[in-house]
Amino acid sequence: MRTGRMFHRDAQTFLVHLFGRGLEDERYVVETYRSRPDGQIEPVETEQSRTKGRRRRRRTIASLAAVKRMRPERDQIIVCTGVKLAGSGVQLYGWQATGLVAARYAR
Repeated sequence: MRTGRMFHRDAQTFLVHLFGRGLEDERYVVETYRSRPDGQIEPVETEQSRTKGRRRRRRTIASLAAVKRMRPERDQIIVCTGVKLAGSGVQLYGWQATGLVAARYAR
């Protein structure tokens, strides 16, 4: 019998946080972030969001069906905000990105 925690490679555990009105819009702006082991969060640049000579990057737009199918990687955070209803959307956190299983007293 093993008493320690066993993590499976194929586990699909993630945290879903609906905010505002939830998923009521038809199109969503998608932003992705990575959480590093030291607790820092950094934005992930997508290939299509790189622009030539522009200061702002292009927004990634996804449909409602695509947002419902999204699954974050273990250290990824996905934030989907409604285009027309700015107060609606969802945030998806991978199990490592939540910080729930992090060592609290690590030096």
